[in-house]
Amino acid sequence: MAGDADFSEYVAARWPGLVRSAVLLGCTRPEAEDLVQTTLERCLVKWGKVREADDRDAYVHRVLINVFISARRRRWTGEKPVSDPPERASRDETAGVDDTDAMMRALDRLGTDQRTAVVLRYYAHLTDPQIASVLGVAIGTVKSRLSRAVKVLAEDPGLAELRGTR
Repeated sequence: MAGDADFSEYVAARWPGLVRSAVLLGCTRPEAEDLVQTTLERCLVKWGKVREADDRDAYVHRVLINVFISARRRRWTGEKPVSDPPERASRDETAGVDDTDAMMRALDRLGTDQRTAVVLRYYAHLTDPQIASVLGVAIGTVKSRLSRAVKVLAEDPGLAELRGTR
């Protein structure tokens, strides 16, 4: 029972951040929620191992990345979830749409490896060693991916407009 309470506390604290990480990786909000749910299901099954890991967040993010990559490999093109059915979509969600669109377009210009490194660094706030552990690469590889990604993002005209430097 103590493990269940520990897992529940972890999920309650990390759910929003994990969903946002999945969105930044390229998922829609409903896809991100499904992805995080699948990730947490896998973590629950091995919660003892997750709990004993040196860094729980890095471990869970590694599972999230693996689930994301596996989901992208599938060729199934059936039903896709939407954020709100038309009968429930009544609130004004236009605030910040342009900023979000510019950021998502800029992230889309990055390769999968660079985008993943950027999300883990600047959204999940993982350190270089943690990112290296999650991605299974050397720390130098993480640094070079981040450096190249930041250069691409710095040169993006949409983001330059947001910064007011254009």
